[in-house]
This record gives sequence, structure tokens and C-alpha cells, in this order.
Amino acid sequence: MMSQRGITSEDLYQITWVNDPTPSPQGGQLVYVSRKTNEARDGYCSHLRLLHLGSQKDRPFTYGEKDLSPAWSPDGTQLAFIREVDGRSQVWIIASDGGEAQQISHLKHGVSSLLWSPDGHTLLVKSSVDMSGQEDLETTDPKDDEHKLPQEHVVDRIRMKSDAGGLWNGRRAHLFTIPSIDSDAEATPVTTGHYDVGDYAWSPDGTSIAWIAQMPEEGEEHNDYTLTNHIYLAKADGSDVQQITPEGYTFSRLTFAPDGKSLALLASDRSYGNATLVKLYTLQISGGELVCLITDWDVQLNHSIVGDMRSHLTTTGPVFSQDGSSILCLATIHGSVRIAKFARDGSSADYIWPDEREIYQFAELKNGQIVAAVADTRSPGDLYVYEQPENSEVEPIQLTRSNPQLEDEIHLSTPETFWFNSSDGLRLQGWIMKPHGMVDGVKIPTILEIHGGPHMMYGFTFMHEFQILTAQGYAVVYINPRGGLGYGQQFVDACRGDYGGGDYRDLMESVDYVLSQYEFIDESRLGVTGGSYGGFMTNWIVGHTDRFKAAVTQRSISNWLSFYGVSDIGYFFTEDQIGGNAWDDTEKLWKHSPLAYVGNVSTPLLILHGEQDLRCPIEQAEQLYIALKRRKQITRLVRFPGANHELSRGGHPHLRVRRLEHIAGWFNEYL
Repeated sequence: MMSQRGITSEDLYQITWVNDPTPSPQGGQLVYVSRKTNEARDGYCSHLRLLHLGSQKDRPFTYGEKDLSPAWSPDGTQLAFIREVDGRSQVWIIASDGGEAQQISHLKHGVSSLLWSPDGHTLLVKSSVDMSGQEDLETTDPKDDEHKLPQEHVVDRIRMKSDAGGLWNGRRAHLFTIPSIDSDAEATPVTTGHYDVGDYAWSPDGTSIAWIAQMPEEGEEHNDYTLTNHIYLAKADGSDVQQITPEGYTFSRLTFAPDGKSLALLASDRSYGNATLVKLYTLQISGGELVCLITDWDVQLNHSIVGDMRSHLTTTGPVFSQDGSSILCLATIHGSVRIAKFARDGSSADYIWPDEREIYQFAELKNGQIVAAVADTRSPGDLYVYEQPENSEVEPIQLTRSNPQLEDEIHLSTPETFWFNSSDGLRLQGWIMKPHGMVDGVKIPTILEIHGGPHMMYGFTFMHEFQILTAQGYAVVYINPRGGLGYGQQFVDACRGDYGGGDYRDLMESVDYVLSQYEFIDESRLGVTGGSYGGFMTNWIVGHTDRFKAAVTQRSISNWLSFYGVSDIGYFFTEDQIGGNAWDDTEKLWKHSPLAYVGNVSTPLLILHGEQDLRCPIEQAEQLYIALKRRKQITRLVRFPGANHELSRGGHPHLRVRRLEHIAGWFNEYL
């Protein structure tokens, strides 16, 4: 057997990602999406593959450059999917036995998602609409825009931008219906108004549609100050709209029960602000009360794990079992994302999936088996089928092997998990990764990694960045400090109003713990890095201790006073997490700002930031950089053009590679 090598940043170009396993209604086969960087390494390409469950024969099914979001027709004879051509994404349909795909939609601003009607005659799609009323729905020639004069951008709402979409362009996300058998038919609007449609669903009999939205109050054009929303129910043509949910909830996902009499919903009651756990609810269509299933289950019912392999992937929402007796959904718990099964009447709840994995999508087959997209610490993700999903002793069958090079050619470090008690009694979970080529008795430089959110979670998933560092000779330590998900409601709420307090102590105590447990760690060569909230905490750490000899801060927060007005979420996130605004609570916001402590920084600090990051705008990096430079400290600012907050997990492939090289290079220089 050939000796294995360490992983490199450029191995990103060889990684294949699999997602959207979509079983055929006829049984026996499924379609999924296979994605990787394109040949020019300046973007991503994807196509659909057809997998026969019996023989496990796996072959390409479509050949577009960017084919996504497969959906079988109810009778299984056709497959609809979204194909991007010349920058616009439209719905295409292909026969189940292959052949030429046919474009069905022609919406001006493309299509972002789709659903078949239960009878298979209609597609319900989501598209953007210009609310000025001056644009046609149908597509126009892109060349028509080439010679237009520049226009000023007039803003009249507080939510004027988003990290994913940039400056608000006056468009709203709405639903349309399209006949599935007529490629020339026009799209018919189903929803309209100054609001964006979120998740949506057909009723099983096809007569109704439900959707999630924040509809503005009467007389208001925008509803930007409300962080809650509602479920709306209407006839299939969009008429007779009814709000069917009470006030005070934020709904994220919905699905109809097989009998059409109720909905299953993922929602937060916002009792702990942005730190409130997402729970599973049911609601009777006829006008019953919103019911939380298993109120004492102290678990986040959603996918909330941090990784650097996927960005903006639609993870699986609540799914009714085929007999309608139970509801399945993802659960974030102790570093794992598992599948939880709830009795529909709320009488029981349990996990049906082994832990120490990240499940990001799943579907139930006709025979009750479950197929899922699963990642772990050594794999970015593959498809598995669980023939006995409630028997954890029966091993799943692996259906795809998408990255054989990671198994055959590359040495990967396997994290070792540990638990310890904080000084104030919290039970904390962490991991340590040993470097490639480690020699007994030789002290190892070690890097502390800090996750973003802060209401997210590190866990049992593949982290390219961590593997790169171990390949460079570093041990990597990462934990879930207070404020993270996966450990109950009180734990996730524990950092609100206390950024830089208990969370900072948790991180420092984690370093103390691993130093006491692992003799190979070199206490004189410690590094620290993190992104977003992890970048904030990196900035905070170097302003409060000099125990780290090098640090890398990524897409960070340095100043809550300016963050309040420049971030796409600044005005409500700052008030919720820090507990004040920039004019009434100046002292409080400054007290929690790492920039206030920049005079204490002596640690060499590399600052990485995307120029189009609107979540933590680059001015946060610039303020920190200029202050350190003015103090003649060792620092460097690396700006990534065109990159937003998602650079590390979904940005331009070349810039993702360069980012990893900058991180490793800085630690190599100063550790």
C-alpha cells in the first residue's frame, strides 16, 4: 500500500459534495446532486446522478453545468430540476428514462425552488418579483442591460441589505404556478405583496397552499422591525388567504400531514431571543391551537453544526412518516446531527440514528427504510441507506463513495472527543486532533479553533481547515463554549449579554484542561483562530492575554458601536446579544468591543476578511488593523475581493484555497 500524504489546501479542487437524495415514487432508485469545483477552478459545477438502490449502479443523469434541486413527479415518470444557464436558473423537466431535458419556466429573475402539485399537472415555484411593477415577469435578453445608464440606489427600509443578496434590489420572493406539460405557458402569480415567501407546501389534495411570511401590517409597506412571522393558508390559486398561526413565533419550516388535516412546523417562540431553541409543533388546519410536541425535550430541532464544506444548503425539515403516525426531523445534540422521531400525538420521542455523525439531509423510502446524506470527521459526505433505522446495531449500507482519494491517498487526523467541567459547573465538550507524523516525546505546537454563531456547534463533521493544520504539524483543539447549540436552552442562552465573560473563561479553561491531559502539547507555542463570533473571540483573547504566540482572526467583529449600523443584522443582533443600542448604551457596547482593548495586544495577528461581507463588514477588520498598525504591532490584513461571509464554506474556490494557505503560513511563521 502506498504511503499516505498530508492533505493540502488545493485538495479542495478534488473534493466532491453530494446532496439532495431524492427517491423515486416508484421505488428502487434515487437521484442526487453531485457538486465540485469546475475545471477552471473559478466556480462550481453540479449535475444529477441516478442511483439504483439494488445494484448500486450509479451514473450521470443530466449534463448541465449547474443542475440542482431534483424533484420527481408524483407518478415517477418525470423529474423536474433547476438548471442555471447564462446566470439564470429555470425549471427543466426530463423523462425518468432519460433523454433531452426541456425548459419549462421562463421567469425574468429565475427560479430558486420548486414543488410538484399532487396531481402532477402543475409546478409551484419561487421567484423574485420587482415590486415597482415596472418589470415583466418573462425573461429578457441580458444584452438589453449592457448600455443602461447607472442609477442611484434609493433606500427606504432598515433591512436594506443581506450578506447573501447584497443591497436590496427592490425584489420580493413570491410563488407562481406553471403547467408541467406546456413549455410555453406563462407563470401565474400565487402570492403578491411587500413580503418574502419562505418555506411553502401543497396540501395533499392539491386544493390549498401554505407558506411562511412576514406580511406587513395594514398601512405599512415593509415589516422590517418584526422578527416573528406566520403561516398563511390559501386556495391553490392564491385566493382566500388566511393567517392560521398566533403571534409571537418565528417559523422556519412546514409540511402537511398525509391526511391534510394538520401541519408540522419547526418554530421558535423567541422566549430567549435569538438564542431560543427551535422546537417541533403541530397545528390543526381547522383552527386548533399550536401544540409543541414534547415540551421537555431540551434539544435544538434543526441542523446547526459548523463546517467548511457546505453553504446555504437546504437541510431536511420535518417529514411525516408514510403512515402519518410519526414525524422525523434533524436534531443538533452533543456534536452530532441526528434524526429524531416524534409520535404525532406527542406521546414519545427518540433518536433513530447513531451519533457522532452529521446528517444534513434524509428521505424515507417506500419500504420504511431511510436514505441520508451523512458526513463525519473523515468524509465531506456520502449517501447511506438504513434498512432498519430504529436498530442502531445494524450498520448502514454506503451507497456512494464520492471522495476515494481522501481514504486512499491522504492521511486524515481522527478527532478524539473529551468532556470537562468549567469552573462554574458547566459540562463542556471538546475535541483534539493530533498531527500527521507525530513523534513520541516531541512537543507539538497547538492551535485553538473557535466556532462562529455563537449559537452554532462544532462536532463530528469534516473540517478541511483543521485537517490542513494537522498536516502542517499542529495539534488542533476545539470546544463548544457556552452560547453554542447542542447542550440545552440554558447553555445556549448563557453568553447573551456576557460576550467576553463566561465564554472567554470556557475557552481558556479548555486550554488549561488539554495541557493537563496531553503531555505532547507545547505550552510555549499556542495559536488561536476563529471566524465570525470566533473572530470576535480571537480579537477578545489577544486583547486579554498573551499566552498565544500567534493568532488569525477571520470575518470578525471588533467594534459593536459601528457593527450596529453596518451589518445586515446589526440593529437587532446587537440589541439581542449585547443588550443595547449605539446611542443609549454606548458604554456597554464599547465595553464588549475588542477594539477597546487593542492597547493590550502584543500577539502577532493576521486579519482575514471578505470585501463583500455584509454580515461582519470589512470596516470591522480595517478598524482593528489600523489601530494595531498605529501601535506598530505585528499584523497583516488580507482582503478577499468579491467574497462575503460564506467565503470559507462556499466562496470562490481559489480564494478558499488562498485563505487556507494564509492561515497555515501565518502559524508557520510565528509558531
